[in-house]
Amino acid sequence: MSNHNDILKVGDWIKGNSRDGELIIGYVESFNILENLVGVTVTKSDHDALAGKTIPLLQTDVKKLPDPHVKNKEQIHYLIDLALATGDEAWFMELSEKLNSMRELVKGV
Repeated sequence: MSNHNDILKVGDWIKGNSRDGELIIGYVESFNILENLVGVTVTKSDHDALAGKTIPLLQTDVKKLPDPHVKNKEQIHYLIDLALATGDEAWFMELSEKLNSMRELVKGV
């Protein structure tokens, strides 16, 4: 699956537009290769009622967002909140480990 030179996979964060033109930010939940659709769980939209729902979008209507490069504790805290809100346990654990590593590094200084 290729779109805008990026290969999409389950869990990738995307932005796109619904059929009605609403801006969507969310993550890939599933694929329907036969119909060229991506199942996206919406985390933010300019149509508030879509938040939290999983909707089908044409693969050509979505673009993979770049991976976040976390630089400080505040960013990690924000991403942990987002992981909790989306129910992504693996991401939550990964972020928690990064936060703990930062704490240990500060203790050692």
